[in-house]
Amino acid sequence: MDQTANAPDCIAAELAADLDAGFAALFAAYQNVLFSTALRICGRWADAEDLTAAAFLRAFRALSGYDRERIASLRIRPWLLTILLNASRNQVRTAARRPREMLDAELPELEARGASAEAQAERHETSRELAALLGRLPDRQRAAVVLRYVADLPIAEVASVLGCPPGTAKSHVSRGLRRLRELQSDRVFGDDRVLQTEGENPR
Repeated sequence: MDQTANAPDCIAAELAADLDAGFAALFAAYQNVLFSTALRICGRWADAEDLTAAAFLRAFRALSGYDRERIASLRIRPWLLTILLNASRNQVRTAARRPREMLDAELPELEARGASAEAQAERHETSRELAALLGRLPDRQRAAVVLRYVADLPIAEVASVLGCPPGTAKSHVSRGLRRLRELQSDRVFGDDRVLQTEGENPR
């Protein structure tokens, strides 16, 4: 259960008091989660950078037209992610003629101090596999899983961002996770079959 679900949004209060200073604080607080979410939604590093920038630009333009009372009442995280998903839909429409590619990308994170090369390589490989698997989910399920487990939104906020009832959002998450497990199992067993076939090479 999200213990901060009903807590005042400090960033919103800063924005209401001073839009420019508050937006700098908003950017610093949410740039990583927006980029991480964008990367898992669209699968391409360059597209994720463009999508993140577009989302922040749209957010600033929207805020410039809001009065202080409306700004102060915003739940910033789901509001930003709603803007991001809307920008993503527009991006997909304008880039529909291009083939979709999954790059070897991982969530931006600080490397653990003293982490071994082996541990870093394993984390990178895991992230690559996750990116590839997420790319095979239906758009709605992928968005729900990413919002829940990358953006760390509670189900109620996932539903708000997706524009659906909480039960539907929960179903999207559940089905997405189930499909990810199926895809992961297929990949593991598929690799085993390849290894077995390579080992059975009669001379």
